[in-house]
Amino acid sequence: MPSLTHLPRTFLFSLSALILPMAAQAAVADPASFLADFAKVADTPWPKNRMLTVVCHGHSVPSGYFKTPQVDTFNAYPHLLHQQIKAAYPFAVVNVTVTAIGGEQSVSGAARFARDVLSLRPDVVTIDYALNDRRIGLEAARKAWVSMIKAAQEAGIKVILLTPTGDLSSKLDDAKDPLNQHAAQIRQLAEEYQTGLVDSLALFKEHIAKGGKLDELMSQVNHPNRQGHDLVAGELAKWFTSPKAKGK
Repeated sequence: MPSLTHLPRTFLFSLSALILPMAAQAAVADPASFLADFAKVADTPWPKNRMLTVVCHGHSVPSGYFKTPQVDTFNAYPHLLHQQIKAAYPFAVVNVTVTAIGGEQSVSGAARFARDVLSLRPDVVTIDYALNDRRIGLEAARKAWVSMIKAAQEAGIKVILLTPTGDLSSKLDDAKDPLNQHAAQIRQLAEEYQTGLVDSLALFKEHIAKGGKLDELMSQVNHPNRQGHDLVAGELAKWFTSPKAKGK
């Protein structure tokens, strides 16, 4: 590739002025304002309020599977998120509905998205499939995720994507590990479609970087325990309860 050093300085400045704004646009949604409309409704008291619906779509983790076949619904992140939303908005009528299916991957999730998710007319939908998407590969997963993202956005629904939680069989320090590859793809999709993002895998890696062990967050090889779900729920709740979103 030819060097740019021979080009006039004014031309390089103009070129950078064009490139930088384009790069700046490649970012996930702003957590401080993304759900401002949701927050406004949630803060409205009766009789001017309305029901709000959050749908958690995905596989076994949002389904609440801990040590299979145990389903611990009330210690899984959808229920924990519901509690945190209600703590922030005492006037709100909020349903957090789980449409996740244990063992499912995103191609199957996309196939039933209209029937099981869009039919509920949610205000917000979360998508969490990456653990199982390792079975179908990056290309098929990307197509399915894009299908769901576009369908939701076309219906005026806010979307929050989740990277995978940890897996004891994965090499989290290897960028080529499928778990890391799917997480990277989800981050890219969140930027491309300017959705919300909860980087669950980064949270689990941060726990390890601080001296913790991955198994402290796990109930079995591929399912988080309550501590792992708390990490995800806490980060997810920030999208709903930020001071700016609440008009403070």
